[in-house]
Amino acid sequence: MEKNVIAAIDIGTTKIVSIIGRKNEKNKVEILAFNKAESRGVKRGTILNIEDTVNAIQATVEDVRQQTGKPVTEVFVGIAGQHVKSIRNRGYINRDSYDEEITKADVQALIEDMHKIPVDVGEEIIHVLPQNYIVDNEHNIKNPVGHTGKRLEGNFNIVIGQVSSAKNIEKCVSRAGLKVKDLILEPLASAEAVLTEDEREAGVALIDIGGGTTDIAVFYDGIIRHTAVIPFGGNVITEDIKQGCSILTRQAELLKIQFGSALGDMAPDDKVVTIPGISGREPKEISFKNLAYIIQSRMEEIIDAASFEIENSGFYERLSAGIVLTGGGSLLTHLPHLVKFRTGLDVRIGLPTEYLDGDPDDEINHPMFSTAVGLILMAWEIDHAASVAEPEADSATGQEQESRVTRNTGTKTNILENLKNHITKIFEEDDLKM
Repeated sequence: MEKNVIAAIDIGTTKIVSIIGRKNEKNKVEILAFNKAESRGVKRGTILNIEDTVNAIQATVEDVRQQTGKPVTEVFVGIAGQHVKSIRNRGYINRDSYDEEITKADVQALIEDMHKIPVDVGEEIIHVLPQNYIVDNEHNIKNPVGHTGKRLEGNFNIVIGQVSSAKNIEKCVSRAGLKVKDLILEPLASAEAVLTEDEREAGVALIDIGGGTTDIAVFYDGIIRHTAVIPFGGNVITEDIKQGCSILTRQAELLKIQFGSALGDMAPDDKVVTIPGISGREPKEISFKNLAYIIQSRMEEIIDAASFEIENSGFYERLSAGIVLTGGGSLLTHLPHLVKFRTGLDVRIGLPTEYLDGDPDDEINHPMFSTAVGLILMAWEIDHAASVAEPEADSATGQEQESRVTRNTGTKTNILENLKNHITKIFEEDDLKM
């Protein structure tokens, strides 16, 4: 593809979004084209029907090709689903000398060592996210490069996912005539699109309410501290309405979007909506208040599960910026009020406008597209870090050069391994900026 032009695909439970963007001279992302299609082959973030998913990918990619006139051959793809989990781990390396400064190679060796920790059968490490470092007895070091000491320790947040899920994503994209350039964890992408730097520093929890899953990402002091995926989202609310009101799924979804509220007490007592009967049967009248109580009951369950994950992070009491809601499910009427009531934290709705260049009224400026926009943002950073690292690889000699080449040839055979290499490069890029 054209330089600085990046394509990404968000494979969700309810929709599949293909998007093309580029970074402009203002250092903001300009969205050139995007298209969404209904997702029929994905459940709770996991691909179950390959054929349906391939068809949806092909349809959306072909549309953005026609909109922009640009060929799309390589794409960055989001990965999420109920199989994703995170754990904490501490590792260390002992260096040969007390007097020599710690180098990026030492930090990289420690990070690569974290990729070797044992995981369950069928699982693989997706991300190794550094929290802080310890050099000898000096704690809470963000960047240990340049410090002197013999023992280098690090605390890490390690994100784990199923190998089969990654392979299914690669298979679907490949059958659509494309190549997966990298996989990106979707909660990180959503956070990239909607959170400000001040919020990350003060402490904030992102709750991305999708159709099949709810993604959690907790930040404090500018560092991501915890990620989690809750295996239910907006679809379970629709199912509750369907069963509670004895109506069709499509009718339940329309009721939720047009008349739903997350607070039963604030719904009007005297308003009802009439639903046509099935196959000529008598129409049904559903009160706004009854509908709201059905929604509130399930939303409280989702909020409580999210609160549990935030408490597990150990940073619940430090979230000065509170909670940011995003995703299609975040637009339920009165939802911020319910979240604030259940958690005691400040709440706002997150829109993907922070780093976008364009009209705030554009269609892309919607919480349901936060992940797609975030994928473009993170993809650009990964691509930029890779391009900066290339001259270093050209100047390397002997075994070091061979090692770097080996680490960068695994995209087709092992996407997850390639992602690890890019994460390391991003860390190196951050070091250069500090």
